[in-house]
Amino acid sequence: MKRISAGQFELTVVSGGTLRSDGGTMFGVIPKAMWSRVCPADDANRILMETNCLLVRTPESLGLIDTGYGDKLPEKVRRRGCLEDGAPLRRSLQAVGVAPDDIDWVILTHLHFDHAGGLTTRRDDGQLVPVFPSARHFVQKIEWEDALSGRPELAGAYTPDDFVPVQEAGLLNLVDGDQELFSGISVERTDGHTRGHQLVRLVSEDRTVVYVGDVSPMAAHVRTFWTMSYDQYPLTTRVTKPRILGAIADSRHIAVFPHDPRVAIARLERDDRTEFTVIPAE
Repeated sequence: MKRISAGQFELTVVSGGTLRSDGGTMFGVIPKAMWSRVCPADDANRILMETNCLLVRTPESLGLIDTGYGDKLPEKVRRRGCLEDGAPLRRSLQAVGVAPDDIDWVILTHLHFDHAGGLTTRRDDGQLVPVFPSARHFVQKIEWEDALSGRPELAGAYTPDDFVPVQEAGLLNLVDGDQELFSGISVERTDGHTRGHQLVRLVSEDRTVVYVGDVSPMAAHVRTFWTMSYDQYPLTTRVTKPRILGAIADSRHIAVFPHDPRVAIARLERDDRTEFTVIPAE
């Protein structure tokens, strides 16, 4: 588990579970001959991915950004995607001495299964309950509306069992646009991947860390046109990603990639050939 300090914040990358996803969908229009050089595929054309959730300890609270895929998916789905058994995020938190009840707040970049699935679990009696019963949960309002809209073009994109129990338990906080949630912790709506996708900015003293979410899921995605087929608005991603990553590079901030199995935390430098060079952060 990767740990860094950012001023008074202590940040720990905790795994919400590894998985394998089709390389073609992860890189959209980019030919396999190019993306496979940096993300080798297995015999089924799948690449290894992580769900890098971020545990944030501040002087006042303990929070979590994204939650991985959880423990509710059917065995057939888990086998197809090489998902880990059980509840990976809870195991990762236990390994650093954190219980679900210790979490004060959870921020979701968006509500796709690999980011929000760990929000809820199914009890032995079949009832769905929140995993973090003491936490306030923050989601963009338009993301929540899309996730529950039932629009046919979004079929399969969202699983209400992942997040509706959070609302039913009175733990949901909807955010409308850019907002500071706590001192030094703010969200910025980026759109692109989904209409309500948001990044999380952590600022303490002279250090800034940006959890970029699926703006750039892995270090290999830092180039403008290296985007996912899963992006609902790919042209928006192509516009916003260079701006967001450029600001991180120019200001010497730190980026956290949610799906990279090798480089979770990095600095960026502008590069005339590849747009950005990714340098693992210490």
